[in-house]
Amino acid sequence: MEDKKINERESIEIITSMITRTKERYHLGDGNIMLMWGYLTLCVSALIWVLLALTHNVAVNWLWFLLWIIGGIATPIMAKKDAIKKGVKTYTDKIISRLWSVVGYSAIGFTFVCLVLTLFWGVDAWSAMFVFALIIIPLAEIANGIVLNEPSYIWGGAIGLAAGIVLACCIAGKVALCASWVMPLFITAYIFMMIIPGHVINYKAKKINERT
Repeated sequence: MEDKKINERESIEIITSMITRTKERYHLGDGNIMLMWGYLTLCVSALIWVLLALTHNVAVNWLWFLLWIIGGIATPIMAKKDAIKKGVKTYTDKIISRLWSVVGYSAIGFTFVCLVLTLFWGVDAWSAMFVFALIIIPLAEIANGIVLNEPSYIWGGAIGLAAGIVLACCIAGKVALCASWVMPLFITAYIFMMIIPGHVINYKAKKINERT
């Protein structure tokens, strides 16, 4: 009888451990989408920075729309493949999906308003996009990290948010946003926000999958 109790307890522990590992693997998933956005932002930002330095033509800023074009096409494709691979969505996944949907709709709103102001009134409000990129996105990433209990998201988001606070205060104080310091700040922030967490998540997912 005693042996039966031990076996039952061991069985429960094994099942619980398997469920925990499965949930952890599923929630951590992989960081491919984050890496895609991180490297895409880095490459586009670096390209614009170089072209501004060489040409001094502000028209190269229209290349920022490459983020919309490339990222907008790649994200749903990668998300669909990820959903097929993972299977059934949990409540946590639905929360995270809705969180990033709000971020996406906010990006559309920011872009639309800035574009309308530029085309119809000649008002340059594009600096607001830096506030979006380094305040709203980092806050969403921090929330994501809290939900998943993932420190790399929290610290990466916090670094991005710190950069965003600096930029927001400079904009409010009418400090000139020179490419010589804004672009390095922006690129560095996205390395910590997207690229490092993306690699951390992939590393953790790989280790968890190896254990299971």
